[in-house]
Amino acid sequence: MSADRERNEHGQYADRIPPEAALEAFEERDDYGRPLTAADVMDALGCSRRTAHNKLNDLVERGELETRKVGARGRVWWVPIETPPERAGDAATPRADSGDESPAAIEEAIRGADLPGSGETLEARREALRAAYEYIVDHPSATKSDFVEHVYPEHPADFETPEGWWNAIQPALKELPAVDSPEERGHIWSFLGDDRFTPTLG
Repeated sequence: MSADRERNEHGQYADRIPPEAALEAFEERDDYGRPLTAADVMDALGCSRRTAHNKLNDLVERGELETRKVGARGRVWWVPIETPPERAGDAATPRADSGDESPAAIEEAIRGADLPGSGETLEARREALRAAYEYIVDHPSATKSDFVEHVYPEHPADFETPEGWWNAIQPALKELPAVDSPEERGHIWSFLGDDRFTPTLG
């Protein structure tokens, strides 16, 4: 039976690899803010996807990592960062209390967004922007492909291609309350607001 046990590239049995070994992949990142996938951990440990998932899930259960589903089948993991003591007082007051994420403030931001077109076309594009915002509230870690796959088909807003749609929507989306846009294309968009808030408007 032992001959059938999985070994990694260092000759270690996969079931003997401690969960802490998976943390090395997070410590070796050039960008400490970037979440990792199971494939990243597979490469670091030289193990199978199932073993990588097992180690990552062990770390989540111990509170050393957090995880979130991304898109239809993807998942990412990251090391949680605690609020610094000097900012703890600020964190105690939810951002929504300031009114920045109230339905009225969001609707005002959407209607004031710089979107191309006029008349019915402009209204359709505002609706597409609203749908993209609702999507990121429900999926606080999303990529461009997630928006294109899940929002664009139902809200094309007179754009002939997903690329043209995204080029118009993403500059406006990043200006809406509590949206944190990625610095580089293809990276993860985040929603930083109170996830209890549901921006269903009108």
